[in-house]
Parts: sequence; structure tokens; C-alpha cells
Amino acid sequence: MGLVPVAAMLMALLAPTTAQAAGTTLTVDVGTVVRPVTHVAAGGLYGVDTGDKPPSSLVLPLHPNTFTQPPPGTQQLGNGATTPCCDGLQVANRVTQLGAQQYLRLPDVFSTFPYNWVSWSDWESKIKQMITARVNATSATNIAGYEIWNEPDCNWGESTKNDPNAGSYLDMWTRTYRDIRAIDTTTPIVGPGACVYDHGFMLGFLTNAKNTGTLPAVAVWHELQDFSYQNVQAHVADWRAIEDSLGLPHIPISINEYASPGQVDIPSIGVHYMASLERAGIHDAERAYWYESGTFDGLFWNNAPTASYWAYKWYGDQSGNVVQTTPQSYLDGVASYDASRKQVNVVFGGDSGQNTVRINGLGALGSSVSVQLSSTNTTGRMTNQTAPNVLSTTTYQVVNGSISIPVSGMSAEAAYQVLVTPTTGATTWQQRYEAENATVVNAQRLSSGTASGGGYVGRIDNNTDMRTDSFVDFVVNVPTARSYTMAIQYANATGATATQGLAYNGGGFSTVSYPATNGGWGNPNGTVSVSVDLKAGYNVIRLAKGSPYFAGGTGFAELDAITLS
Repeated sequence: MGLVPVAAMLMALLAPTTAQAAGTTLTVDVGTVVRPVTHVAAGGLYGVDTGDKPPSSLVLPLHPNTFTQPPPGTQQLGNGATTPCCDGLQVANRVTQLGAQQYLRLPDVFSTFPYNWVSWSDWESKIKQMITARVNATSATNIAGYEIWNEPDCNWGESTKNDPNAGSYLDMWTRTYRDIRAIDTTTPIVGPGACVYDHGFMLGFLTNAKNTGTLPAVAVWHELQDFSYQNVQAHVADWRAIEDSLGLPHIPISINEYASPGQVDIPSIGVHYMASLERAGIHDAERAYWYESGTFDGLFWNNAPTASYWAYKWYGDQSGNVVQTTPQSYLDGVASYDASRKQVNVVFGGDSGQNTVRINGLGALGSSVSVQLSSTNTTGRMTNQTAPNVLSTTTYQVVNGSISIPVSGMSAEAAYQVLVTPTTGATTWQQRYEAENATVVNAQRLSSGTASGGGYVGRIDNNTDMRTDSFVDFVVNVPTARSYTMAIQYANATGATATQGLAYNGGGFSTVSYPATNGGWGNPNGTVSVSVDLKAGYNVIRLAKGSPYFAGGTGFAELDAITLS
């Protein structure tokens, strides 16, 4: 629901949507880790609705990271809707079941966009109602932040043109921030939600926020023009430079609307955003809401997958660590390596004709590997694709740790996947899940040379309030419904037994005990095993220091990974 300047819209209509060059190479370096897999780009604005729209069984494989949803009491009729959609508190249970978090976009309480602002007294009354509703929703653990305003650089004046007392946007930010904190001192506040990244606007915003003690917990802006993915890294660098110039710490960044109306449904454009957002170190990003709500912004049509869905499904299948990709021309992609599975997953696209994917650092997979090459169709949001196209399955000899995979007849609009596994000994289903790949709430992803995959989750400390409870949600996929043994790798340097709560698929909690370990924090050499009864397919497993319906854990424990067997 972004507001794109008229000039940008004209450029979008005139510009080519994809590259026309060919004969390029995407290079993947399995040995160079970028960051843990967290599916940064797997989010949506108004992405889910109540009920089963879109179906949870099809959303779970996408491993959604974060949604931006309208606030409690929303009257927003976006994009021609006849009834308000997907109140964040009404969909909170669904978002939790999907292993995700969400921001509440507060101005979407209004019915129109640009917003039909009435007066300060009306706005502050709405703020009180919305924030109080969230505080009273004691089972909702997934509210990652309040977004004070949407696209103020493009619509604040338009929204308030009939109210001479509305004041400046910066004054509105400060006043509303304080109104929220008078009711809720805990839930993060995010902003500014700019429609276009602009250095001067961001400098003015951050300077005012510093001077008034109203700094956001998460920086938010949009990347909505054609080929905006090319600018993400430069914009992040500029934001970081502003933080440094003002003596401020670096905060997480959310691009909570990305892709233009003409490009959001092109599979390869989604891949370009995945690659650029991962490289830039973005915390989360949400597909833009230009058309129908509750469709994960075009990944579903009539509750069934579209072509773009499969690009995001491959991205959702990534696990372990994001590894370095080096694009050439318009050929780009995002790649992961899961050492426990010895699997390389490359999602790519953007160029036409004959191109190549070269993968280096494959020594751990043996002297030969199996490579499956697949593609999406090039259809948009109103055409379903029931499954990806498997183009070939080929055995490659690994030479000096490398293979080169020719990809012929590429469409610049389609997305592609290369999945590399050993020719022998490959696991048929994922058994090990790293904590740093999971949904981490009110805790921290940390690095350690003794942790599997190089990362773990620590500071899982809080158990007193649904807004600050600390927990880790693992989304797992198992082949059959049965009882599984779940081994938890952990560290506990307290010298005494610690406990956490264990629940799965919304069921009741049991208690897991973690005896003290040797070696100190960040050295997860302890293992405990418990039994979990899982359904076939996707399940969400929560390990919590604190959570609704759980009295709270004792002591402290860090989580490295879980293994199902």
C-alpha cells in the first residue's frame, strides 16, 4: 500500500522489467558465510487474513519472517476492499502458528489512504484504544512493534490538509511516541516508514528522535520503485553513516514494503530482492500490498500457489547459513549451505538465454554431487502453478571443490533453483534445526566457534510479560505423524539446573530441564532429549523462558540446535 511518486510510476511504465543480456555467471562461494538463514525477505504487508487465507499448510513452507498488519479496530479499505481486513490482533494466533512476528501499522485504523485525519483529539483517542487493546491481548507474543505512521514523507501533509493544527510530521512523531509510552512502556516503536529513502529526510528524522528521546527500535522505510533492489545496500550504508554521525547505535532495519506494482509478481524480481536484502543485512522485509489482501501479496490466487510462490518456497527451504553469491550483470541469487545436511540451495534468476551457476567450496560433499535444476513459470498473481518445473537431475564431478552448471533457455522473468546434494548419504528429510535459523523473540543470535553452524541463541532471559517473554520457535517438517525424540544442544553456565517450557502446535507446555554444563557461556556442549508428538508435515516447536500459559522457566540456558530422530 505504498505511495509511489508520479515520476517513478511513469518510469515503471516505460522501463523494461527484466534484463536482456545473456552468457553471464553467478558465482557461489559455499565457504564464505554471510549470515545465518532467517528468511529475511519472507514477509508481507497484509499478507495473511483470518481463517485459512492463505492456507497455513502452504504458508509454513515459506518460513515467513515478519508481517505488517493493520491495527486493532482497523477501518482501512485498501485497494478497493469493501470490508476491513486482517486486524493484527485478530490474526495474532495465525501469525504465531506460522512461526512469525508482526508490526501493527497504526494509521491504518483510518478508512482511506492517504489517511482521513480528523484532528489531534481524534488521533489520540484512536492511539489510546489501539495501544490499550494490544496491552490487554495477553496471549499475543508476536507484536514486534508499533509503526506510528506510514509514508509520512509522501502523505503526512496530504492527510492533514484540512487541519491547520496538525503540525509537522516530526512533532507528530514525538507527540505520538509519548502518547504510546504513556500506556505501553515496553513494545518497540518503529519508523519512520518513509515511502522513498532520502538522506535529508532521514537525517532530520533521526536528529529529532535523538533530541527528543524518541528513537525507533527498528528503522523502517520502503523500496517501491522499479529496480529498487539495486539501491538497498547504498541506502543501508547511508542510514548507518547517519547513525554514526549522531553517535547512535546501529538498530535493525525493516524494509516493510518492497517491489513496485508492475514487478511484485515477477518471480525473478522477488529473487533480486532476496539477494540484495540478505547482502545488506536487513532484519526483515515485506512484499508490498498493491492488490488483494490475505494472498501473501500475490504468492497465492484462490488460496493456491502462483509462480512466484515457488521462488519463495525454495527460499523458505534454505537452512544453515546464507553464503556469498557474486552476481554478474542481471543474473543474481541467494544461496545457503546446511552443513548438517550437506546441502547447497541456490535460488537465482534475472537473465535470459544461456547462463552459468558456478559453485565453489564443495569439498565436504564428496567427489561427485547430484544437482537438481528447477524453474518457475513467468505468470503473474492471477494464474496458479501447481508445482515447480523440474528441468534436470544431473550428476557432476567435483573438480578442485567446484562445479559449473549451465542453464540454457533462461527466461529473465522466471526464477530458478539449483539444489546440490551428495550422490550418496544425503538425508531425505531435515533432522537438525539450528536455533539461529529459528524465530528468536526477546533473545539474541550470537556467534561461537564451538557452536554448530557457528551460531547459537542466548540471553533467553525474560518470563514476566507477553511483550517481553523470551522464546525460540522452530518450524520443523517431518515425514510422518509419530513420536520423535528431540535432542536439544545447549549451554548452561549457571552451575545449577535451568528450565524452559516446551510446547508445539499450540498445545500445552511441559518443562525441559538443562543440567549445568562445563566450558562457560557460548560453548553449547550439553544435550538433553525429550519426546515430542508431531503431525506429518510442518510443526512449530517453542522453547521458552516465558510464554502465555507457561508460568516461566528458571535459571538460564542457551540454545544451539535441536535434532529430531
